[in-house]
Amino acid sequence: MWEQFLKEVESVNSFVNSLVWGMPVVILILGTGILLTVRTNFLQVRHFGESLNTTIIPALKSLGRRKSKDTRLKSVSQFEAFSTAISGTVGTGNIIGVISAILTGGPGAVFWMWISAFFGMVTNYSENVLGLYFRRRDKKGNLSGGSFYYIANGLKWKWLAYFSAIFCVFAAIGMSGVQTNKISGTLTHVSSAYLNTPETTAARLVVGIAVAAVSAVIIIGGIQRIGKVTSMLVPFMSLLFIILALIAIGSHFTAIPAAFALIFGKAFNFQAAGGGVLGYTFTQVITKGMARGVFSNEAGLGSSVIAHSASETREPVKQGLWGVFEVFFDTFIICTLTALTFLTTFDLNNFNGKEEDAHWSMAMFSQNFGDFGTISFSIILPLFAFTTIIAWSYYGEKAIEFCFGFAGERAKSIITTVFKIVYIVLIAVSTTIQSDLIWAIDDTFNGLMAIPNLICLVALSGLVARITKNYFDRKRGKKLEPMLSAYPDMNEEFKRDLMSDDSEMH
Repeated sequence: MWEQFLKEVESVNSFVNSLVWGMPVVILILGTGILLTVRTNFLQVRHFGESLNTTIIPALKSLGRRKSKDTRLKSVSQFEAFSTAISGTVGTGNIIGVISAILTGGPGAVFWMWISAFFGMVTNYSENVLGLYFRRRDKKGNLSGGSFYYIANGLKWKWLAYFSAIFCVFAAIGMSGVQTNKISGTLTHVSSAYLNTPETTAARLVVGIAVAAVSAVIIIGGIQRIGKVTSMLVPFMSLLFIILALIAIGSHFTAIPAAFALIFGKAFNFQAAGGGVLGYTFTQVITKGMARGVFSNEAGLGSSVIAHSASETREPVKQGLWGVFEVFFDTFIICTLTALTFLTTFDLNNFNGKEEDAHWSMAMFSQNFGDFGTISFSIILPLFAFTTIIAWSYYGEKAIEFCFGFAGERAKSIITTVFKIVYIVLIAVSTTIQSDLIWAIDDTFNGLMAIPNLICLVALSGLVARITKNYFDRKRGKKLEPMLSAYPDMNEEFKRDLMSDDSEMH
């Protein structure tokens, strides 16, 4: 009965996924990024240096310092907001997802991941700008924002905002399932290899229950606890992966030119499918690259903006610049290192396109570092996946809050608590579902979540341009009314905060 049900789900999802990730949506993703890039005068190029100087560099210098004493807002620091957002984006998609894109779309898919990321930097920037501009504050001082808020209050299409929020809830559940599935699969495989324990569904479920238990402690603590945990884990796991990837690539440095030749040479591949992993149609190459790119960096989904909207910063553009760096770090650094490690380690001519992505992800590490690589992979992947799980729990919670905004505070509190419990339970249950199916389902909901967000970004692109110009004109000394919030009372309050704290503009 259960297996038959899953087969029906797989059939329906396959049909919907083919529509969601068809060429029209790929064109919408690219087109939105291009439009926003033009309207902001190629902000990701002109202000990339500033995105570093005003975001990650000062944040790293300020680690350990006390956060703002402002008790009116229950917010997190800019770095904690960024860490939560980057933990939601840097997950299994950065390792297994990249290898999956290469195996199913060929090495040319990496090129389209880069293209999606280049324009995605401005897309993510725009999401953050609109997220902070249209965010709301509840009676307890909690700041809430996301695509559903700027769709409802900016575009004023509340019906579309509700669809966006509902898709976000299902995407959150699916994302946690993908990550937990890969954690349990990785740890049970390593345990089987070194401790001779069986790789059974029961063993995977035990891992899932353990992940769910640890997640529960963090998730119940809300965005403040999530921000603290991710701000500690993200730098460690990222640095460990980067070091190992650079060593692996360096040990095969003679294969680097050939790897880049494959990426660029197969980016516009019109060769018919068949005959190995290098024989994929152009449509497969571009859709797999774009889909995995968006799955990884989330630019266009309207998800990471939910975390950014909880930031203590008053300037939408300042938090928007974090989005530029976020996509750059996720795709141009982490995903590129994964692709180069894989392409310099293995000869793709020996592949037939039917290999399992998770298996070859681990093999990439064990091939280069032996047992140490296997153990390192069994640390890195679970950390990547775990931080994604806790970040997406917050996204789903905020989407639930938006959907039940009409309810009283007590009712909303009960509803969000129920969601957290269901989310935690499903973390464990997802280990029993076939990994390919749960990945495909989440892929579908990611696409469904992206469509209303992209429509809104196109419609509000002019507003993004005006807020951006307003910020940089003020930085150049022009006396202008700051565009900090869409709501006059919050705009006045934030403006007073800026006057008492010049650091926002420096």
